[in-house]
Amino acid sequence: MNERLYLYDTTLRDGQQTQGVQFSTPEKQQIAAALDALGIDFIEGGWPGANPTDSEFFASAPTFDHARFAAFGMTKRAGFSAENDDVLAAVLNAGTQAVCLVGKSHEYHVTRALGISLAENTENIARSVAHLVAQGREAIFDAEHFFDGYLANPGYAVETLQAALEAGARWVVLCDTNGGRLPAEVGRITAEVIAAGVPGDRLGIHTHNDTGNAVANALAAIDAGARQVQGTLNGLGERCGNANLVTLIPTLLLKEPYASRFETGVSAAALRDLVRVSRTLDDILNRVPTKSAPYVGASAFAHKAGLHASAILKDPSTYEHIPPEAVGNARVIPMSNQAGQSNLRKRLADAGIAVQKGDMRLGALLDEVKRREDMGYSFDSAQASFELLARRHLEGLPEFFEVKRYRVTVERRKNKYDRMVSLSEAVVVLKIGDEKMLSVSESMDETGCDRGPVNALAKALGKDLGPYTPYIADLRLVDFKVRITNGGTEAVTRVLIDSEDGQGRRWSTVGVSANIVDASFEALVEAIQWKLIRDGAPRIALAAE
Repeated sequence: MNERLYLYDTTLRDGQQTQGVQFSTPEKQQIAAALDALGIDFIEGGWPGANPTDSEFFASAPTFDHARFAAFGMTKRAGFSAENDDVLAAVLNAGTQAVCLVGKSHEYHVTRALGISLAENTENIARSVAHLVAQGREAIFDAEHFFDGYLANPGYAVETLQAALEAGARWVVLCDTNGGRLPAEVGRITAEVIAAGVPGDRLGIHTHNDTGNAVANALAAIDAGARQVQGTLNGLGERCGNANLVTLIPTLLLKEPYASRFETGVSAAALRDLVRVSRTLDDILNRVPTKSAPYVGASAFAHKAGLHASAILKDPSTYEHIPPEAVGNARVIPMSNQAGQSNLRKRLADAGIAVQKGDMRLGALLDEVKRREDMGYSFDSAQASFELLARRHLEGLPEFFEVKRYRVTVERRKNKYDRMVSLSEAVVVLKIGDEKMLSVSESMDETGCDRGPVNALAKALGKDLGPYTPYIADLRLVDFKVRITNGGTEAVTRVLIDSEDGQGRRWSTVGVSANIVDASFEALVEAIQWKLIRDGAPRIALAAE
């Protein structure tokens, strides 16, 4: 039987310490539900009493099908008994099954930061843990600054762990709090701790990513014998973040020696939902997913070079370390001026366009792709625009609507509060069938702030598309990127727009022009066209004028 490895998530506490991140209570509930469905063993909800949101979240008492709910706090303060420390009482009053207490294991922090003796600190740890156990809680001791403390005084660092274990702690966790340790020393020190009498099946690892080694350090500790691993979704965390569970989990389930040695609470079926879980967090944070993220990034299984794509068509394992479907991802064959016909045919097949090998139209299409990229287009970053270009060349592109003209104005003036504000307004005239339609929209958010001319254009386009309006009701723009492809008085602007809809689809379109607004409008129109095609919108013939 495989050894059990326990996954502990601290996104809602340590992850919330990321600069610029603050979860609301409903957002915490949404993230916790996703973690439980994934199969995480422990979900740490935060520090009860530390702020109103954490207190409200614990008061709402989420129930889980799999995970154990954990509260976080600190060991009792010097001069207080465990029973009479109100900070510790607030953590216990949260009523969670598990409680994780952080305590000092580095002698310098004990004597300088706390200003107490080493013996008194050890007693505080033991009495705090014993109090948790007496209350029927699963006690977890986070040994703060453990690796730095071990290098300074290994005897005392291990003493703090043993004090917690003897008081009844189920887990003691080695924390690389500053994130400065490297895999070799993490592995060595973890092995030495086990050799000193700390059982591996009661030992956890908590790493930070300040050297870019958080995942590697966690794996090194597991290799040495640790059996609980802590981390966060998408590697959230203060400074450079924590160990990324979205990277760790598929590594543990799909890579040797871990896959055949350990079992976790995450099933193969749940693993196929990993991309969705990762992107759910990005959506909550209003962040664009990192395309290069291992396993779940949009570029994780993208094959740009023609040689790679040719081999992928024969056997995906030639250039893929796992099947992308295992984590809920998908293979992408981008188009670029480096592409060959293998890329082209594979990308067309993914778009539902069947073209036989040797078809004379392929060469012409490939030439057009390369010609447009010389003009500044980037089709490896804009798959939807490539698909529209291909359909236009190979089978004709449905003309759902025709843009007759548009106008954008930007005005700066004083408002009723005598403050200078800007106001963008867009007018778009469209023709659908034999009917002309005019849309006017201002770019204002709910606070009355101007969101700019591109936002005004997007609102005007989506305001009234006649019979196509229901098809784009769930469309929203999630990212907007601008790049100047060459400078000087003849500068060319490339605009990339990422869109998504209620079906969870994301797609990218590109526009190129010397005018940034015109480039943006081209990308906006193509985003709508792609969605209408993919959703099977009926074509209404444009009447001749």
